[in-house]
Amino acid sequence: MSKARRRYLRTTLLGVAAMGTLIWAAIDQFGIPVAEMVDLLLITLLAVAVVIGVAAIVVCLWLGLRYLLRRGD
Repeated sequence: MSKARRRYLRTTLLGVAAMGTLIWAAIDQFGIPVAEMVDLLLITLLAVAVVIGVAAIVVCLWLGLRYLLRRGD
């Protein structure tokens, strides 16, 4: 395994561990209920899906407009 690959895996694992620590701290230290954390996760996933969807629509419109403008030449 190359040095760059090991560094990438180490960074990924440390990032996942840090996120787990933040979630644990929110639940245990600050008393945020698990159900509320699940709700926040679902809302976040929905927001990401909406942003990706809007970006896909804009790209499709952009490509369609480009196609129509070049077709006239």
